[in-house]
Amino acid sequence: MTDSDNPVVAPPGTEHPHPPVPDEVPKPIRRSKKSATNENIEEMGSTEVPSAKSNVHVMTIIGQIEGHMVLPPQNKTTKYEHIMPQLVAIEQNPEIEGLLLLLNTVGGDVEAGLAIAEMISTMSKPSVSVVLGGGHSIGVPIATSATYSFIVESASMTIHPIRLTGLVIGAQSSFDYLEKMQERVNKFVVTHSNVSEKIWKEMLYRTGELSRDIGTSVIGRDAVQYGLIDAVGGVSQALGKLREMIKAQKESERIKQ
Repeated sequence: MTDSDNPVVAPPGTEHPHPPVPDEVPKPIRRSKKSATNENIEEMGSTEVPSAKSNVHVMTIIGQIEGHMVLPPQNKTTKYEHIMPQLVAIEQNPEIEGLLLLLNTVGGDVEAGLAIAEMISTMSKPSVSVVLGGGHSIGVPIATSATYSFIVESASMTIHPIRLTGLVIGAQSSFDYLEKMQERVNKFVVTHSNVSEKIWKEMLYRTGELSRDIGTSVIGRDAVQYGLIDAVGGVSQALGKLREMIKAQKESERIKQ
């Protein structure tokens, strides 16, 4: 029997009436998507997250203000690279007419905090800050950077000189650098609040009040009496003041036209 290159073809009429069916490929098991309610419970601890279209943008400054070094993952942080683009977008967006700033921060990086404070203070739109819980250290300039500032009765603000972490060279230039940086903070706070430079420096270098540092801790009404914060109040008062300033700005622009 000789080999042939021609394929063997079945005679006519002998084809299989039903061609063989290939094995079915098992369909991938699709996991059901989480419902919106379950996601809200996991993320926010609530079945519904209230939302409303508003002309006021709410921004939070919480935890530790992160600078050029990334903090450990267990720390709650405010990243300046997230805040700065938001502030630019708020300034450019015609639908946003005011900024409500909620603070509960322990402080953090001095230059990052000053950068945020400078951006807020130079915005053309009115802004109101509310100190809730705490507005410590570099949180003080951020609180005073708004057009108007509030503090709740139970909130506190810790005022102390700048501190350095890590390697510090014991040379005169290091102390000069610290002094210049402290002057930047002093000038900003005095310029953007009603506190005098004399009272500010007295609070800054006071001894005997803080157990492990020099400085002062002011609570609620004390911050208003010193002139650091404009008024005692919470969210309702802050929103009312912000709406009042937005209305005044609109009337001023209409008169100019």
